Amino acid sequence: MKKIIATDQAPAAVGPYSQAVLVNGLLFVSGQIPVNPADGSVAESIEDQSHQALKNVGAILAEAGLGYEDVVKTTVLLADIADFKAMNAVYAEYFTQDKPARACFQVAALPLGVKVEIEVIADATKKL
Repeated sequence: MKKIIATDQAPAAVGPYSQAVLVNGLLFVSGQIPVNPADGSVAESIEDQSHQALKNVGAILAEAGLGYEDVVKTTVLLADIADFKAMNAVYAEYFTQDKPARACFQVAALPLGVKVEIEVIADATKKL
């Protein structure tokens, strides 16, 4: 069975997709950009943007009854791979043990001109 997960604690989808979909014990969280859901603002620095993107991910995980510890795979998209080290330092604050698998890519551009987008897959089997 498929269940759509949505929260107003993360930015609304900017296209025809869901914030997250829970299916067969896995939660697939759509890429989260660093938009503050309270006011639509976007911070300037890669550090602040990384924090906001991960907070948005966390809000969606929480809506599904999950946390960062349940994440098994992430994909990080960067507008500039030179931001990798700074993003990675922030990322390490959220994934402190049993770190998920990850891919990280530089891309030509991201929505709204942001510097980072992060998507995750989480294991919800223990919570069902």
